[in-house]
Amino acid sequence: MSTLPFPLAPEPDTATAERGRKLFAGQVDFLKGVVAMDGLPPADRAEVCFAGRSNVGKSSLINALTNRKGLARASNTPGRTQEINYFTLGDSHFLVDLPGYGYAEAPVAVVEKWQRLLKAYLAGRQTLRRAFVLIDARHGVKPVDEEIMGLLDSAAVTFQAVLTKADKVKAKDMDRVLDQVRGRLATHPAAFPEIVLTSSEKGDGIATLRAIIAGIA
Repeated sequence: MSTLPFPLAPEPDTATAERGRKLFAGQVDFLKGVVAMDGLPPADRAEVCFAGRSNVGKSSLINALTNRKGLARASNTPGRTQEINYFTLGDSHFLVDLPGYGYAEAPVAVVEKWQRLLKAYLAGRQTLRRAFVLIDARHGVKPVDEEIMGLLDSAAVTFQAVLTKADKVKAKDMDRVLDQVRGRLATHPAAFPEIVLTSSEKGDGIATLRAIIAGIA
């Protein structure tokens, strides 16, 4: 383990990786899209959520994790995904896809509505074990990312940074990006002390993230 603050998450051992593989190779289904707190499914299992600014690659990552190309719908229009989407992982976990933030093309009223729902969800969901905050590895942490991290701090929800599109960044530039991300995470008390580096296209980090989720009970 590196002595750096917020080191990269280590690759799982064989048994841990297999547990993650089995979880995501099993039954994975879209359960429902939620537009209000009273529409949330029963809080009867552990859940993890994925948050990220619009077009960070969230749908692509969820599809790569589940090995199902069309499970999460990707959109090229920021703010198009306007629901909290619930997926079941077997009978042990909920995987939750939160609306993309940084709604460049969404009306102000829509933004305000979804900010309220997001705050209510994060503060009020007792079975939410961890949030994965997706950050584009080409750009590092942006102000809109800081906003969601601040919400998670105030809701006392542990969050883990997941860098997406790592294959798009040259090795010589990655250290600079990681330094910036580590510096920003250090200001957030709810930040989990490991970073996951992923590429949905190349499959990098997918086994690690599956194992992490499988280990969250």
